[in-house]
Amino acid sequence: MASHFEAVPGGGAAVALDEVEISILRSLAVQLLELIGPGEQPEGESLDPLDALFAEGPSERPSDPALARLFPDAYGDPEREPKGEAERAEEAAAAAEFRRYTENDLRAGKRENALAIVRTLDSMSVQGEGGGVLKLDPEQSRQWLGALNDLRLAIGARLDIREDQDSELLYRLPDEDPRKPMAMAYLWLGGLQESLIDTLAG
Repeated sequence: MASHFEAVPGGGAAVALDEVEISILRSLAVQLLELIGPGEQPEGESLDPLDALFAEGPSERPSDPALARLFPDAYGDPEREPKGEAERAEEAAAAAEFRRYTENDLRAGKRENALAIVRTLDSMSVQGEGGGVLKLDPEQSRQWLGALNDLRLAIGARLDIREDQDSELLYRLPDEDPRKPMAMAYLWLGGLQESLIDTLAG
């Protein structure tokens, strides 16, 4: 799989995808939607958009490593040396407060981006053996970029990818390694993401 995006008039992007690529992308996007979920909803949720605007979200960091990668704490650096108890408590309180007022919106945005992948793939005009050319307008391109990034973050968490050097090891995984399919998906998505970035920046 070596698909790459190309620019189209009007600022969008297009990519030729075969049947297998379409199936993989759609399946991954659906899994991402399931992972993100609806988040915590307020008790007796109202349909009033003003209520939704001021609804509070969760304050605790997700326990799932993939969700924690998608919704990291806004304060504190886990790579830093341990600090004093007072500083840790202050950072934890600030992170919880920030998360409470931002995570619901972040979840909604990530869901919309993942849904954009599903919707655009479902609306493709399929040709020949099931492949076709996917054409994205500028807004859809932005959503795809966000969703591809989220997919790589989630898969990277499952593969325990923490630094760029870690991803180099994926190329050397033996075929019998159970992580191989996930690793190949991670590397392929990285190529797609880089291609889309280059196309939109060109």
